[in-house]
Amino acid sequence: MLPRPMRNHAPTLPSDSAAAASAATVLSILRGTNPDRLLPAAGIAPTPTVLQHLRPALPTLPDPAIPALARWAGAAAAVSLLASRGLFAAAWRLLLPQPPSSPPPPLAAFASLLRRYARLGRTAAAVRAFRFLQRNPDRYTVSADDDADDGSPSAAEASPLILAVDALCKEGHPRAAAQLVEQLRREDPAWAPDVRTYNVLLNGWSRARRLDKVEKLWAAMRDAGVRPTVVTYGTLIDAYCVMRRPDQAIGLLDQMREEGIEANLLTCNPIVYALAQAGRFGDAHKVLEKFPLYGVAPNISTFNSLVLGYCKHGDLAGASKVLKAMLGRGISPTARTYNYFFMVFARNCSVELGMNLYSKMVSSGYAPDLLTYHLLVKMLCEANRLELTLQMLQEMRNSGFEPDLATSTMLIHLLCRRHQFEEAFAEFENMFERGIVPQYITYRLLMKELKRLGLVKLVQKLTDLMRSVPHSTKLPGSYRDKEGDDAIEKKKSILQKAQAVSDVLKERKDSKKAHELKNSEETDVELADRIVANIRRRVYGDVSRTGPSVS
Repeated sequence: MLPRPMRNHAPTLPSDSAAAASAATVLSILRGTNPDRLLPAAGIAPTPTVLQHLRPALPTLPDPAIPALARWAGAAAAVSLLASRGLFAAAWRLLLPQPPSSPPPPLAAFASLLRRYARLGRTAAAVRAFRFLQRNPDRYTVSADDDADDGSPSAAEASPLILAVDALCKEGHPRAAAQLVEQLRREDPAWAPDVRTYNVLLNGWSRARRLDKVEKLWAAMRDAGVRPTVVTYGTLIDAYCVMRRPDQAIGLLDQMREEGIEANLLTCNPIVYALAQAGRFGDAHKVLEKFPLYGVAPNISTFNSLVLGYCKHGDLAGASKVLKAMLGRGISPTARTYNYFFMVFARNCSVELGMNLYSKMVSSGYAPDLLTYHLLVKMLCEANRLELTLQMLQEMRNSGFEPDLATSTMLIHLLCRRHQFEEAFAEFENMFERGIVPQYITYRLLMKELKRLGLVKLVQKLTDLMRSVPHSTKLPGSYRDKEGDDAIEKKKSILQKAQAVSDVLKERKDSKKAHELKNSEETDVELADRIVANIRRRVYGDVSRTGPSVS
């Protein structure tokens, strides 16, 4: 029997208020004198949360404080912060130190700048920054342990071109990246892109879901004699799977094996996922059985893809078999694995099945995550089970998760459906105490019911609460009461009057048509005489020539 995993509770993170206080301290030091000495003495680490709180105040910092900020947070982090606020001039001043003896900044700092330009859609500025690096290789350094802080390739294996192409592709500009590569080829016919450049471009077009561009670039790569790597095949396979062509992806997997390139989970798992999403479970299991042939062992992601596919198609028995197969291989399910089951239970309001699985999950030592509680609360609220909902919210708090906007909104709507409006108001008020602004539709729903019951004091408190914070006043189009009861009654009255006028006009039209039919009752001879008379009138201009008809 497998050992039960320990139940891990949510880690205790530093509070947002503590990070804000640390950021305020850093700002006061940067605005003062001698920040280079005081910042290390303060003992404040440049964590992402602290840097996030520093971001809004960056435009107010004096220019001499920027170098001190870079020495404390790192050049790459400082450049990323400045560029995120649009302070590109300050970022360039930081990257281009005035004293000639100063060491040049790392290439990762320029990677942050390129990524920010691309994220803002300033592709021309990103290309100009690359051209600067291309012309001035002495203005940056490359070290083996230097990584960009935003997911760019490591500086040890990257070049300015790779960083520029990667930034453009990842921010949704593969066309600009391809144009840059083509321009470099025209400038130097002897130069050709390497496999890394092709891989980044393939990934960019794949992210844009341009399979035609992916296939064209793949053909060009093969024609140029560039040998693909496992990353190349992984990108191609993922592109085919995203576009729901898993059979072509399987062909690439076999082609990899023929070329002696070892497959991995990044090339095999997308195929299993795509087949399971399409409901082709037999083919998915066949691919899974061939994993040892490719030298790959399935992991939790592989089995989660199968569980998700079965649950998506409503086959809980098949999902349960996959869960048993996981345990048989010694792979422990995660909260995500169970959440796929809870999605089905929430969709079908299967309270008993959902609560039974939740009890088994907890008793087996697996820790639910925030999505688990969201799904369970949604299921219980839609089933109108208030007691179980409150119990689940309490267990959610005990596990280290505070109710957020979604769970509190579901609870308020449930209380309103059960006509417990005072309790709903108490939860609404509690959301403000926790720093959460409720949705406007929730406010309108609660306000309508409190007015109907004549609870004047609660109506005034509710109004004061919403006025105390900025909030949106937009309502979904499906909200029927957005114009109030008076407006709805007025619309009904207008529609009734319009229907009455339509009925009168229809009746008059029908009577006129009946009169025409009555007047048109004549014999065939009379009709023929009338036609002849009309012809003679047109020819002779005189109806007196019309003679008696021959009967």
